[in-house]
Amino acid sequence: MRLRLRIVLTFALLGLSVPLLGEPARIAPGSTVKLSATAYCLDGTTSSGMPTRHGIVAADPVVLAVGSVIRITDPGASYAGIYTVLDTGSAVKGRRIDIFMGDCARAGRFGRRLVHVHVLRQGWDPRASTTSSSSPQ
Repeated sequence: MRLRLRIVLTFALLGLSVPLLGEPARIAPGSTVKLSATAYCLDGTTSSGMPTRHGIVAADPVVLAVGSVIRITDPGASYAGIYTVLDTGSAVKGRRIDIFMGDCARAGRFGRRLVHVHVLRQGWDPRASTTSSSSPQ
């Protein structure tokens, strides 16, 4: 218990967040991970205040902070590309993303699937970006 307290205090002094036990950890810039993805088509305003549009995903802010930039790298997939996390949702928890699609029929056909996500930037801070501009392997 003392060790955990020391770790939490050290992270707090460094300005870093510490996931609680059982809470998903934030994904570091430069990482490529598999996430569960769904799609949504509701027109409206995102939790960041921006209108919904192509290129937006919703994510759990504990895992991918609002403002994060990701690349979905699934080869040949029509949804592959660069997205910005500008939305959250009560159903989007843990290692999940919800991709905005303007066509509700297409969003419905998307269903739920695993996608490969490369984190280019975590949150709004440009210093939390990958150091290489090369494409992930």
